[in-house]
Amino acid sequence: MRSAMLLVLLLAAPAARAQTPDPAPAGARLTLAQAIALATAGHPAVTLAGLRAQEAAARVGQSRAALLPSLGASAFESNRTVNLETFGFSFPSPPGAPAIPDRIGPFDVVDARLRASQSILDLPAWAKLAASRRGLEASRGDQAVAAEATAQAAAVAYLRAARAEALQRARAADVDLAQLLVGLAEAQVKAGVSPALDLTRARTQLAATRGAFLLATNQVGRARIDLARALGLDPATRFELADTLSEGVAGSSAPQESLEALAQARARRPELRAERARVLKAEGDRDAIRAERLPRLDVAADYGASGQHFPEAFPTRELSISASLPLFDGLRRERRVAEQEGLMAESQVRVTDLGRQVEAEVEAALLDLDSGRLQQKVADEQLGLAEQEVAEARDRFSNGVAGSIEVVNAQASLVRARDVWIEARFTTALARVGLARAVGMAASLR
Repeated sequence: MRSAMLLVLLLAAPAARAQTPDPAPAGARLTLAQAIALATAGHPAVTLAGLRAQEAAARVGQSRAALLPSLGASAFESNRTVNLETFGFSFPSPPGAPAIPDRIGPFDVVDARLRASQSILDLPAWAKLAASRRGLEASRGDQAVAAEATAQAAAVAYLRAARAEALQRARAADVDLAQLLVGLAEAQVKAGVSPALDLTRARTQLAATRGAFLLATNQVGRARIDLARALGLDPATRFELADTLSEGVAGSSAPQESLEALAQARARRPELRAERARVLKAEGDRDAIRAERLPRLDVAADYGASGQHFPEAFPTRELSISASLPLFDGLRRERRVAEQEGLMAESQVRVTDLGRQVEAEVEAALLDLDSGRLQQKVADEQLGLAEQEVAEARDRFSNGVAGSIEVVNAQASLVRARDVWIEARFTTALARVGLARAVGMAASLR
């Protein structure tokens, strides 16, 4: 069932993502790029944004309809009576003749015709069409924003799952080392070179590492649930992660030089494009309202058959050209113009603020990336020294020149060093994700 659901999501993915690696079925190995492709193809947030874009496209069609010809048909047959007095007719009767009745009928009337109309000059309709197209651009920008945000969330969830698995492997290694030290302590106690306290300390450390391993295993399960939800899937869906917290994970073509990254962010960030489109839409709506003061010209025609009965009916037609000019509407139009100008000012403020926010996000992501790389170097050195400390402490304990405290302390240092090493790589990968999102390239992460 899950595989079928993922297949449907794949088929529904936009053609623009045709070159993105196909998402793997549930239970298979899943790369970061596949996770992002799966999320941006079928996550509810992206789907809803796409539906809103479709609604905006429909509104464009509605605005265009005001400029297209209108064609209709009608037919009727009726039986009537008429009171001439209602029309102001009063016919005198000739002397000696019966009075002319005020009621005429009943009589039959039939009519069938086609009617067509076309706007010749309707500037407000043209302006509204242009404004609706800007609204469509804004909706498509919102769709791109949803895709970028979903890609970022999927990448972060994937990296958190990879970190949880790395911590689980580290805790498993801690358990293996603790078991080795317990065996060493038992041998030392049996040989009579170490007190029983050393064995107790080693077993206590083993119990602690086993507890940490169980906690890490629980965190792996939680991270997998979060990953499934970030991809828009059933929480029970499970994947085997193909990527780890290696040096190249979460890579992208985002520039890592400040000026180039800022320039690319200003050009690519969908939030900016959407808000600029909203400014233009408000401007178009304002122009459409102002254009309502101008004359409007329409042409209409109808052709059909009219008479008392259809067999005897004969053709009739009408052709008309009408012009209209609004003169005064109680200043309602001026207030509507003021409203649109207020919306334009709001959007302009948001564009300025968004531009500054984008710049801040780019600069912060670059700082985080530089800091993460430095942390990795420190973590590598710390891990190497901790491993060396454990090896030396174990040798000293085996030779009987040191107690178990020294080994336990070295083991604790190794645990901390492993955690720092994992966190440094996770932080650096998150910084790469943040930089890709800051320049509008989160969907291209790999």
